[in-house]
Amino acid sequence: MELIQKRKELRKKMTPAEAFLWRYLKAKNLEGKRFQRQHSINYYIVDFYCASEKLIIELDGQVHMNPTAQAYDTKRTDHLESLGFKVIRFENKMVFECLPSVLEEIKSHFEK
Repeated sequence: MELIQKRKELRKKMTPAEAFLWRYLKAKNLEGKRFQRQHSINYYIVDFYCASEKLIIELDGQVHMNPTAQAYDTKRTDHLESLGFKVIRFENKMVFECLPSVLEEIKSHFEK
């Protein structure tokens, strides 16, 4: 129950980068793929998730730029990948500065 409440809170308080990217992922805007935001997998909440592709997209801001956070992110990514998910990460600034490249990178992980 705690995760459900946390997900709702995160959806209401999306970072500017999450809100910006969500405009391109929601409503099957990216090649007809359905994405969910702030989706929980086991005890983790991921930024964006596409079930048909088992694809997780994580956006990293300043809070992720220290050794402790990076170690946690690595552990988290390893766990999710061990469950068969593909995890791709982008720095927030890439979403704003290189959006076409970010979208192409996401699409490159879709099964053909």
